Amino acid sequence: MPRYKLVIEYDGTPFSGWQRQTNGPSVQQSVEEAVEAFCGHPVRLHCAGRTDAGVHATHQVAHVDLDREWRTDVVRDAANARLKSQVPVSVVSAEQVPGDFDARISARRRYYIYRILDRRAPPALDRGRVWHVPVKLDHEAMDRSAKALLGHHDFTTFRAAECQANSPLRTLDRLDVVREGAEVVVYTHARSFLHHQVRSIVGSLKMVGMGRWPESKIGQILAARERSQCAALAPSCGLYLAGVDY
Repeated sequence: MPRYKLVIEYDGTPFSGWQRQTNGPSVQQSVEEAVEAFCGHPVRLHCAGRTDAGVHATHQVAHVDLDREWRTDVVRDAANARLKSQVPVSVVSAEQVPGDFDARISARRRYYIYRILDRRAPPALDRGRVWHVPVKLDHEAMDRSAKALLGHHDFTTFRAAECQANSPLRTLDRLDVVREGAEVVVYTHARSFLHHQVRSIVGSLKMVGMGRWPESKIGQILAARERSQCAALAPSCGLYLAGVDY
């Protein structure tokens, strides 16, 4: 069966997450049903990273096996024809790949960004797409403190209690906090992340940005390896899966 790699973008607001759910709509279900509608047989998508409810993607990657070869532009356009009137999901591109390509296992690096709007007035156009913090954040202090998390560490402090990963050890290759206009944006990439790792980190960095925590505390709570030391989880609305390398 020919295998296709899909690049998918979506607004995660109306979804219960990427993975099929019994309690609400999912991105996976929406795309699978769109593909099934034109190819005529059941399919199963496998993605690079399962996003939680409310998390967005500008560059999610998934693979799917079809029972015959289709032109890649037909796969893209036929799926989008069935998606466009229903849900905020788009198949940006499709390409045929070798049978041993796996969207999750073959991934070498995943990129995430987190957007914070730190102004008094709430967002209108970006409601549900940024974390609104109504006070100005010291993004430079956030960036300096973030550097304590770079490299290979035990990230137990920044790991969800329900995380199913075998180990809390991960290697962060990038963690930068920059100001872009009215927003503070966090950029990070690594081979893989723990469940809620990025949102846990951002929630703690925000405490530094507000002046409630000293810059040194980020390194201290990392070393504590204790989930209770982490600040409140940043909301899902500001998080985007922004790329995957293979």
